[in-house]
Amino acid sequence: MSAPSLDSFKVLTFDVVGTLIDFETGILDQMRAASGRSPEELSDARIFASYLKGRELHHGRSSEVFADVYRHVASEFGFPNTDADADAFQLSVLRWPAFADSAAALKRLRKHYRLVAMTNADRSAFSFYSNTLGTPFHDSVTYDETGVAKPDPQFFAFNRGRQSAFGYRQSDILHVAQSQYHDIGVARDLGYTVCWIERRQGLDGFGGTPEPARMTTPDYHFPTLEKLADAVDAAFAGRRA
Repeated sequence: MSAPSLDSFKVLTFDVVGTLIDFETGILDQMRAASGRSPEELSDARIFASYLKGRELHHGRSSEVFADVYRHVASEFGFPNTDADADAFQLSVLRWPAFADSAAALKRLRKHYRLVAMTNADRSAFSFYSNTLGTPFHDSVTYDETGVAKPDPQFFAFNRGRQSAFGYRQSDILHVAQSQYHDIGVARDLGYTVCWIERRQGLDGFGGTPEPARMTTPDYHFPTLEKLADAVDAAFAGRRA
């Protein structure tokens, strides 16, 4: 069965961190600045493995717990581990950069759809990311509202109820995300049409994202958000023609 045409949707829901915000670059830049360790001395993969364990141990609000995540990594690898070092990492989380194409692509997509952020970040952290992206969203759901984090299906249930209050059905929604673990698999299992933005295309492993139990074939698959925006513009231009 083929996926619905891109011009048939009314709402795009987005994972934010990893899809729109380049958290992997943010983590590596700050960890290497704090430690002075080069990739030859300590690989990206080892840093990410320790980071993921730290995030598993400290899974609360992102604007509060990343100092503890840093302390976990620092303890494992012998990085500088003062309160100032941990606080610097916590502040850097709020300043993670956007991918180069994110803001412009979101601006283009906003012409066609209602844009809704669905992020495991808390409301405080999301306010920084939204500003970095040019405040493109019509609506947003964060960890603070749901009390759970993706891939918990309750996160999707919360947003589905929220969007239904505005008159949108599940069939009106295309869910756009990078993480097979947090988003693509569970969203597909719940009956959503999904678009995988494969930010790590051509790279080994899963980086700063947990490895999924299985890979899910998406309805749409692009290497960047810009490519999705190109396809969307083409679909709506074809409708007008």
